[in-house]
Amino acid sequence: MTLANDTTSPAETLRADVRAWLEQHWDADLSVDDWWRVVAQAGWTAPHFTIEQGGRGAHRTAGNVVRAVFAEFGALLPPGGLGLLMAAPTILAHGTDDQIARLVPPILEGHVNWCQLFSEPGAGSDLAGLTTRAERDGDRFVVNGQKVWSSMARDSDYGMLLARTDFSVPKHHGISWFAFPLDQPGVTIRPLREMTGDAVFNEVFFDNAVCDADDLIGGEGNGWAVTQTTLYFERTGIGAGGSHAGFPVPGPKGGMLGRRAGDAARDPVPGGSLIVTLPELIALARARGRTTDPHIRQKIARLYAVSKLGQWNAQRAKAEGARGGGQAIANLGKIAQTRIVKQSAQLGADILGADATLAAPDGVDDGRFTGALVFSPASSIYGGTDEIQRNIIAERTLGLPREQLPGKGEPYADVLRTVKSREP
Repeated sequence: MTLANDTTSPAETLRADVRAWLEQHWDADLSVDDWWRVVAQAGWTAPHFTIEQGGRGAHRTAGNVVRAVFAEFGALLPPGGLGLLMAAPTILAHGTDDQIARLVPPILEGHVNWCQLFSEPGAGSDLAGLTTRAERDGDRFVVNGQKVWSSMARDSDYGMLLARTDFSVPKHHGISWFAFPLDQPGVTIRPLREMTGDAVFNEVFFDNAVCDADDLIGGEGNGWAVTQTTLYFERTGIGAGGSHAGFPVPGPKGGMLGRRAGDAARDPVPGGSLIVTLPELIALARARGRTTDPHIRQKIARLYAVSKLGQWNAQRAKAEGARGGGQAIANLGKIAQTRIVKQSAQLGADILGADATLAAPDGVDDGRFTGALVFSPASSIYGGTDEIQRNIIAERTLGLPREQLPGKGEPYADVLRTVKSREP
C-alpha cells in the first residue's frame, strides 16, 4: 500500500525493484545464454514493452534505469542492439501474430542480432529512392542490389531490409519491409573502415538472395509506412532522451552466449566509450583542476541545459506518441542528440587541452575522450542526417512549402529511365 505522504519517485521505485530482483536472481555462474533468458522472462530486457509483449509496462526510459542498476550491481547487462531498438517494436506494430511469436522473443533473449539494410549508395539521403529489388517467386522473394552504412552487419543474423517490390508505382508505394536472414548464399558483407580506426559500418551485396514471404512485415508495397515506424523508434531511441551507452553484442556471432555471465559482466561494454556523459566531464574537470575556469564552467552549464531540454523533449514525444503523434518531436530529439554528442566531445577536448591530441594507448583514459571527439561528427549522419531532420520539421511541423521533387507521382521505373537518359 502506498501512503499519502510517500514522495518516492517512479524512478526510485523502479531502481529498488530492479535491485531486489537482482539480489534474488543474479547468478554469475550461469551462461550468458541462460542469464539472458532469465532476464527476458522477467521483462527486464525491454521493460517499456507491455507485459503481453514481453516487458513490464514501464515508462519509455525505464530501460536506462534498468541498465544503470544492473551495472551498479555488477550483473551482466540485458542484451541490446538494433533488434531491440527498432526491429522488435516495428514487428510488434505491423507484424502478424505468427511473425511476432517467431521474431520478437529471440531478440529479447539476446539470441539474434539485427542490422539495418536501408541506405543505398545511389540514393543518398533520399531513402525512398532505393533500387534494391525483391521479386516474388512463389512463397519467397529473390533479392538483388546493394546497401551501405549498415552498422554491425558482420555481427548480425537478420537485417531490416527495404527493397522495391513494384517499379510500376510512385517510389514511396512500391517498397516492402522484410525480416531478412543474412546467413545465406548470395549475401556478401564488406567492412568500411572509419576515421576512428573501427569498422562498425559495412556495405552489403545481394545476388539472388532469398527471403520467405512469411517474413514480409506489414504487407507487400506497404514498406514506407512500416519504415516510418522504424525511423520513429530509431530517432527516439538515439535522441536526447535515449540511452547512448553501449550494449553487450547479442547473437551467436558476438561470442557471448556460451560464456560465463560473471566473466562477461566484467568486459568493457562495446560502443560504451563513443559518447561522453556529463557526469564524466564534470569528474574530468575536477581531476584536471578546471572547475574554476569560467569558460569550462559555462560550457558545462550549457551542456547541462541542452541535455535537460532533450530529456523533456523525449518525455513530450512519449506523451504525444500515446495520442498518435510525436513524429516531428522525434526529429527534434535527433537534432538535440547531435548537439549533445558534439558539445560533449568538444568539452572533453577543451578540458584536456593539448592532452586531447593523444589517442590510445597514450591518451587520457586510454584515449577515450580523443576517440569520442573523432567519432562525434558521425552523429550528424547516423539515424538520418541533420538536413533531413530539419526538412521534416520545416514541412510537417512548421507548415513550410514542401520541396518539389522531380517525378513525384510518376511510376518509379519511368523516373529512373528519365534520370538515366540525362546522364552523359
